Amino acid sequence: MSEPHAHRPNNNRALDRRLVAAIGLNGLTVAAEVIGGFMSGSLALLSDALHNFTDVAALILALAARIVARRRPSLRHTFGFHRLEIIAAFVNGATLLVVATLVVHEAILRLFSPQPINQNVMLAVALIGLAANLLSVVLLHHHDAEDLNMRAAFLHLLQDTLSSVIVVLAALFAHKMWGRYLDPLASLVVISLIFWGTYQLIRRALHILMQGTPPGLAIDELRADIVNRFGIEDMRHIHVWELGTGYHVLTAHLVAGPQGIMALLERVPEIREYLRREWHIEHATLEIESVPSESCSLDYSPQV
Repeated sequence: MSEPHAHRPNNNRALDRRLVAAIGLNGLTVAAEVIGGFMSGSLALLSDALHNFTDVAALILALAARIVARRRPSLRHTFGFHRLEIIAAFVNGATLLVVATLVVHEAILRLFSPQPINQNVMLAVALIGLAANLLSVVLLHHHDAEDLNMRAAFLHLLQDTLSSVIVVLAALFAHKMWGRYLDPLASLVVISLIFWGTYQLIRRALHILMQGTPPGLAIDELRADIVNRFGIEDMRHIHVWELGTGYHVLTAHLVAGPQGIMALLERVPEIREYLRREWHIEHATLEIESVPSESCSLDYSPQV
């Protein structure tokens, strides 16, 4: 076991604590913005409170998915719970699209009917919301690349941080006539960027749920590499997919060459280790067969 894997439990606990802290920060922000929105008459604050509420839901879902995904495999769930992280990412991404659509609708309405607000209350609450969101982003920075689940949660936080910036700008210039139009215009720009990121997230999650080939893995190259390196006759019926982000699974038939089936059987553990080391395939199920019809099905899968 390599050193990075040895430290993974500590990293998991540290990230879990960061998620809990981010949940607490965003929960307090929701309460502050709801109260401030009604006191100031600011629809922008109420909209930002809605964003933060979805952040809380996304972070709770992300934390729950991480905890459940670490449960050991069982007779009922032999592959474990890796897919929960992907499902969580898909749900978070879909929720983000719905909320973003509502923001676009609200922004268009505000362009046609801007309303006066209490600038002092709006600015104070907006700054509190911005500070809380920035701290949450810092807490989860660099962790969003770990898996789709964390990517979804981070996108929620990023969207609301950008929205908080817009609310602060709108509050700063609320006393000017043209300032009333700044919030909805900037919101449309931010949401257009968020739409693109969310589209990529949902597309990736769907690709995994549909058992698509992992990005960057060319099956033709994998086949040629194994056939040439281990001197076998052929590698056929190859299927590669992901259980969760970065956890690749393979099934394939290895056709014995002149050395025969028994010689190939002896090299299967070596092939399995090579697939794991060079192709990042954690679980390999290989069926050994001769050229005519003789076959022997063996599951050479690492313990999970």
